[in-house]
Amino acid sequence: MIFLVLIILLSTPFVLGAVFTAPSYKGPKTDHFDGKKFLNPSGKSAQGLKGVFKYMRTQKPGKWPEYRKLPFGPTPIDKQEGSKARITFINHSSFLIQVQGANILTDPIWSERCSPVSFAGPKRNRTPGLDFHTLPKIDIVLITHNHYDHLDLPSVLKLEAEHQPLFVVPLGVDLFLRKKGISNIKVLDWWEETELGFGMKVCATPANHFSSRGMFDRDQTLWCGFGIHTGEDWIYYVGDTGYSDIFKEIGQRLSPMQCAIIPIGAYQPEWFMSPIHISPQQAVQVHQDLGEPLSIACHFNTFPLADDNAEDPLVELKKAMSDAKISKNQFLVLTEGIPHSS
Repeated sequence: MIFLVLIILLSTPFVLGAVFTAPSYKGPKTDHFDGKKFLNPSGKSAQGLKGVFKYMRTQKPGKWPEYRKLPFGPTPIDKQEGSKARITFINHSSFLIQVQGANILTDPIWSERCSPVSFAGPKRNRTPGLDFHTLPKIDIVLITHNHYDHLDLPSVLKLEAEHQPLFVVPLGVDLFLRKKGISNIKVLDWWEETELGFGMKVCATPANHFSSRGMFDRDQTLWCGFGIHTGEDWIYYVGDTGYSDIFKEIGQRLSPMQCAIIPIGAYQPEWFMSPIHISPQQAVQVHQDLGEPLSIACHFNTFPLADDNAEDPLVELKKAMSDAKISKNQFLVLTEGIPHSS
């Protein structure tokens, strides 16, 4: 009996890992796909099991405050005409971008946890900036990769049921969505573009990250950022990424750039996180590499995903901006739920 219990305990993680594993992309080899797995432009990969175990032994997570139940922002307008965007920070990496009459969501997550289950995993620390039920008609959803804090299945299914938007995703992520009954999808490789309607197009951009939803699908679907061309200029949503000089090329290709949405959190300890998440100092470097467009911070102060606490990214961003002589009007930290016109 004891032996049976031990076998069950040891096998459970592998069984759950198999259950949550997402379908894998199949296609020809490229400079960033070796036939089985995708590769980063930096040449660096996320830490393997040895690094993960070291992190688990040595991690020193910062203290987060108690859950903050904050009021929702005002009901968004139905649409924003013209090429200048109205951008509302929901929180984490979720934004409502209203431009050219279209309503676009990035990596939407309204769930209490970013996890395959509702009872465990990183828990939301603050209220989303917008009430889901007050959203205008959502036309387009951009999903950068399949991690649970960026592809939140409950939110995606609710959007599909109530709004039937177009989903734009990187290679392989479509296979997971199709299994869940979603069919209005456009799939992009790095640097590929597709028309969005509304006189706009979107381009998938390279990023330094990784993908997986289970134990057996590591790097078997692509990750990316997105450039939205408004008809006049570009809005660049960086997505999750470590640093490399790829941002200089992105800045040249997506020019002129109206604004850039850049992650600043989940970066400590840097020995573990740097291949996949930029630090606030590196976020300022990305801002400079892009040609210093109006920049907006994201990926902080919502889910405890690393050792930095809720305030560390903001404190370090302020210091990095001061060191680089960048004003607070050049790199914004938006209040959740309050629209900003770029």
